Amino acid sequence: MVSLSKRMGFTLFLNTSFLVIVFCVSLIVPFHSSSEHVVLRSNRVGLRGEEQDCKSFHSLEDSKAKCLYLKSNDPCVSQGYVDYLYLFYCKFGGFPLLGHSLLFLWLLVLFYLLANTASEYFCPSLDNLSKLLRLSPTIAGVTLLSLGNGACDVFATLVSFKGSGTRDIGFNTVLGGASFVSCVVVGIVSIAIRHRGIRVKKWDLVRDVCFLLLVLLCLLTILIAGEINVPGAIGFCLMYVVYVVVVYVLSTRGNKGVCGDADGEIGCDLNHGGGSDLSVPMLSGMEKGLVNGAQECNMKIERKRCCLQSSMCSMLLFVLEMPLYLPRRLTIPGVCEERWSKVYAVCSAMLAPLLLSFLWIPNHLNGFNSIIVYGIGLLIGIILGVIAFFTTNVSNPPRKYLLPWLAGGFVMSVTWSYISAQELVGLLVSLGYICGVSPSILGLTVLAWGNSLGDLVTNLTMALNGGPEGAQIAISGCYAGPIFNIVVGLGLSLVSSSWSEYPLSVVITRDPYLWETLALLGVGLVWALVVLIRRDMKLDALLGGGLLVIYFISLFLRLIQTLGSLQFQHMLLGLFFSR
Repeated sequence: MVSLSKRMGFTLFLNTSFLVIVFCVSLIVPFHSSSEHVVLRSNRVGLRGEEQDCKSFHSLEDSKAKCLYLKSNDPCVSQGYVDYLYLFYCKFGGFPLLGHSLLFLWLLVLFYLLANTASEYFCPSLDNLSKLLRLSPTIAGVTLLSLGNGACDVFATLVSFKGSGTRDIGFNTVLGGASFVSCVVVGIVSIAIRHRGIRVKKWDLVRDVCFLLLVLLCLLTILIAGEINVPGAIGFCLMYVVYVVVVYVLSTRGNKGVCGDADGEIGCDLNHGGGSDLSVPMLSGMEKGLVNGAQECNMKIERKRCCLQSSMCSMLLFVLEMPLYLPRRLTIPGVCEERWSKVYAVCSAMLAPLLLSFLWIPNHLNGFNSIIVYGIGLLIGIILGVIAFFTTNVSNPPRKYLLPWLAGGFVMSVTWSYISAQELVGLLVSLGYICGVSPSILGLTVLAWGNSLGDLVTNLTMALNGGPEGAQIAISGCYAGPIFNIVVGLGLSLVSSSWSEYPLSVVITRDPYLWETLALLGVGLVWALVVLIRRDMKLDALLGGGLLVIYFISLFLRLIQTLGSLQFQHMLLGLFFSR
């Protein structure tokens, strides 16, 4: 695990970066301007009409021409609340290096917000909900806990399908993440523990890999057909129900009096009779988000203890952590024993409805109608705040009527995750325009890598420090996770899109390059299955090296085919100079 000091340093760096971004933007961008185009736009994802055709924007050569175009036309990017193109070309036009630097720092901040909200707020809510609802470990693992583990990918995919012309980002992000996890993560883990002679459970791996191959085959059929309707999208989503049933049945049979593998592949489960099977996706890397959330909570406690020795350190950390911590803390209800605060609880009950009314207000409402919506949100917030004030105490979180608190924490953590994902996708699309790179390539690489680096660190740590059990968890999670992200993440996105077009079908742009990525992902899965079976399920360098080669071949082919050799040079130049 990353040391406490390094985690603290990274968090402080991101908070400081956020303050630097706000300071620089406040110096350059006027807050009040009647004639200027505003940087903070009022249009929301899914609430705009047909998006302006921005093909003419690409043909413009200099920053001044692009700025004039952005002032006289609708924004070219529908996602997010900040007009990054206008900010870059009109406000940072004379300082392209500063503009690129600030956008890169903001990209890091958004990745942090998305991942940290999932680990610190979303996953603990799911964990407590699963306990309150008394779900079995298997059902919790393949439903609530798997949702917590794949939250970043799911939200990013949903947001990309809400925008106009950005569905390719959703497909590429999900498939790019699946390729990275199943090839790069499995490859690095296999190479790292190649000398230990560790074997994984054969039939669990065969089950997950074969089901993932089936999912990819169904997705390929959808892509080749080029369209999908509501029944087809719902059917694709229901594939995960089939997976849950298969996992539950097999794990139930496997737990009847069995403690370990007949061939000695793996010992007793981690709970020593606790009813959990390591083949269950909850213990297949799915609970790492919950572990991260618990660690985050423990880190804050330890940090406070250390800083009690120095009031100066305590004050400095308090000030630097506030920009990214306080808005979420004031709007997301939490019942963590160690972090309980009645003040925060009452504030979250009051401010959460107001935030929701601000975010989800229909774009066509304005003036008096908007005031009514805000007034309703404020009234509900005051009522909930008063109830929270009289039903909670200072020292302990509520013991009774816990479900409303957990449901509120779940809804608001989803809201913040969606906001972060929405802004992240909007920034990536804008960077595509700025650097001359296809947004789908950024989804395949930057967004997929950013959402999957946590899997690499966590699974590698499990494999290195957890012995055979840790390796089993790490490898199983690398296949169970992509199943959820593809079936549920893409499935819900397709259901939402097709429902909005009902009774017509949703047209999916035919992208042969996407088919190629999907096919090479299937090649990686087949390679892993064949090599592991032929080598007695041992994790070694042959498995890992082959998977890494397949991944990088797939990546370079996609980059070369999409960009071309000249575009590579253009992309590199675009990182430093505005066109």
